[in-house]
Amino acid sequence: MLQGKSILLGVTGGIAAYKAAALCSKLKQEGAEVHVIMTASATQFISELTFQTLSRQPVYTDTFDERDPSVVSHIDLADHADLVLVAPATANVIAKMAHGLADDMLTTTLLATTAPVMVAPAMNVHMYAHPAVVHNMDILRSRGVRFIEPEEGLLACGYTGKGRLAEPEHIVEYVKRWFAEGGGESALRPAGAASQGRERPGLLQGKRVLITAGGTIERIDPVRYITNDSSGKMGFAVAEAARDMGACVTVIAGQTQSVPPEGVELIRVETALDMRDAVIARYVDADIVVKAAAVADYRPVHRAAHKLKKTGERLVIELERNPDILQELGEKKKKNQLLIGFAAETEQLEQYALDKLARKNLDYIVANDVSRTDAGFGSERNEVHIYSKNGLVERIPLTAKSEVARRLLQIAAQAISAGGEPPSLPDEVHSLEP
Repeated sequence: MLQGKSILLGVTGGIAAYKAAALCSKLKQEGAEVHVIMTASATQFISELTFQTLSRQPVYTDTFDERDPSVVSHIDLADHADLVLVAPATANVIAKMAHGLADDMLTTTLLATTAPVMVAPAMNVHMYAHPAVVHNMDILRSRGVRFIEPEEGLLACGYTGKGRLAEPEHIVEYVKRWFAEGGGESALRPAGAASQGRERPGLLQGKRVLITAGGTIERIDPVRYITNDSSGKMGFAVAEAARDMGACVTVIAGQTQSVPPEGVELIRVETALDMRDAVIARYVDADIVVKAAAVADYRPVHRAAHKLKKTGERLVIELERNPDILQELGEKKKKNQLLIGFAAETEQLEQYALDKLARKNLDYIVANDVSRTDAGFGSERNEVHIYSKNGLVERIPLTAKSEVARRLLQIAAQAISAGGEPPSLPDEVHSLEP
């Protein structure tokens, strides 16, 4: 997918600059022609010689270091790039990009290019969440810049949180997927400027996608409640994939332990009844509904107004059924809507999934075994089976939830284009290889 593509890699001054060497190598292995521009700060963390060796190209650090008298280097690099990728991107360079500063080779080239721009931030968790940084990223998004979000984990500063540069292989996969789904047209233009070329719409361009994520909580008293292990990661992964495919995305989320994606409408709810009301109110306008939330089946009949005190050896709580949101959606489903549910099971995966699909009038159901410790609730990865009324559509072996989400929405997009029918399958079991 990257064969023959010219990628301009901007490396800025953070400890994550060492990962940019692996990124450069992987892009080169995929067939891309990689040209590297380093900021002066970046050279404090890693040498120019490293990137020159990996890219087999000269490395640029100085705007005034003109090596070929027949061209102006930053203009030539800007003109010939199919993609400009800034990784890692510090808060400083993001601010410069947002406000049009051009005081070094990288920022000067960024102002000169009309190629699409991707930015992979890397910084301290508090810096990443700072209003000024958030505002600067919003400015860049409004101009068409795409962001490869940092990952959560232990940071070089000792904090744990979101801010770690996405792993090089994840960045490469993002770039490959973007080219595969129609990337390559000029994306960075002044606000209101007309397109100079035809932009291929995403697979879900113009579609409205409604997603539920996380777990609901049912309060016993002001400090205690009933809930489940859902982290929201799968629902948020679906939302991010739908957004990247061009959809208008609304996420209705209960309790989550993951950061929601940017660029989507987020509605927070607490109880199953809250989620039911929020979903029903928006259901009629949705083209695709993905119910990835783990909704509590029961709620306490009586919710204490004050904290319950210990009064005996046992406490009996009477529960009553919550409304079945997915079944209600299946009953209301219009012909042009696609309804996708999830089945989190610990046994008899296929039997329970197909039964749920039929009873609730779903188009697809995504079944996974949540008894596993390496997948499902709270994990970054999942292994799922996707079923339609025709049986197994695809088995996706253990992989990142982002990849599961992307494949699920590809299937959904294909079904919509076919008038809502599941994609035709070969006789043998369809499987996505790792």
